[in-house]
Amino acid sequence: MKLDGVKVLDLSLFLPGPMLTLMMADHGADVIKVEPAGEGEPSRHIGLATNGQTVWFRNTHRGKRSIQLDLKSAEGQAAFWALAREADVLVEAFRPGVVDRLGVGYDAVKAVNPGVVYCAISAFGQAGPYRDRPAHDLAVEALAGLVSLNEGQDGKPAMPGLMAADALASLTALSGVLMALLRRERTGRGDYLDVAMLDSLMAWTPNATGPVFAENRANLPKAERSWGGAAMFNLYECADGQWIVLGGSEVKFAANLLAALGRPDLLDHARLPPGPGQEPLRAFFRETFATKSQAEWEAWFEGRDVCFAPVRSLKAAFDDPAVAARGMISRDANGRRGGDAAAVPRGAGAGGASGAGTG
Repeated sequence: MKLDGVKVLDLSLFLPGPMLTLMMADHGADVIKVEPAGEGEPSRHIGLATNGQTVWFRNTHRGKRSIQLDLKSAEGQAAFWALAREADVLVEAFRPGVVDRLGVGYDAVKAVNPGVVYCAISAFGQAGPYRDRPAHDLAVEALAGLVSLNEGQDGKPAMPGLMAADALASLTALSGVLMALLRRERTGRGDYLDVAMLDSLMAWTPNATGPVFAENRANLPKAERSWGGAAMFNLYECADGQWIVLGGSEVKFAANLLAALGRPDLLDHARLPPGPGQEPLRAFFRETFATKSQAEWEAWFEGRDVCFAPVRSLKAAFDDPAVAARGMISRDANGRRGGDAAAVPRGAGAGGASGAGTG
């Protein structure tokens, strides 16, 4: 395992931090989750459960050990410092300033563990005008301009289908932690990482910022390639009310598709920039794909060199044998998908970590 011997102390909650430490645990790191005294990690109590554990918690805490600590108590502090002195990595996701008020901030931990890699994940970073503003993923996506791009068919903003700010902050933090560990191998120096969800999300908009940086204007999503302006990169409704997507706007794919549909005369529209000039091609696709069911179109596209996919449910996606073949399904000892997570930890201030999970 790539991270055997790496000890991680995880004080984070919900999604960004737990996903970061999950990825490390999956690769062999020894992760100890420090949960708040009382109800513990909030995701233990959110959403559907099997065998007494929520799916959310199982999916983010397999392979970890867990302990509840009251960091405001002397007993909890003593247990924390026993763990912190031995940690290679510490992850926290409190609002800025909280760890310092608790006495477990970077300077305090560095004083007893100079080589620690200390990763702080927050909505807006440890400095800046939004520093103290509370936020979860949706608010960050809205402030980053991403919700405005996520238009529904009615042209109004729609709820995002993925916690993108959480996800990208987690991956940004993971890359930072791994780079810091690599440097520590070479120099012996620890590090402090200030990871903001807003920063992480906005860093992933290079394909969307043309109007902003080139013309100093807001985006017009339905006229742009990524959100409906391109006929070959779009959603289409089928005869049975299900949907399909064309997901590759390269001209070669348009040529293949239009030749198969007997309309190569429309190819010049695919060569135009996204926007109104492609409307005749979009209209043809809307009319054409409305003539057959989704399943019929799946069969029709089989073997054709065109970027095509059915729009399916998350359940259908996880039922796909191709997903299992890639090793994406973790199962527990009873065969349940998701894998076991850390057991309910011992009470506040307990001195050890309990409940090793299985992947």
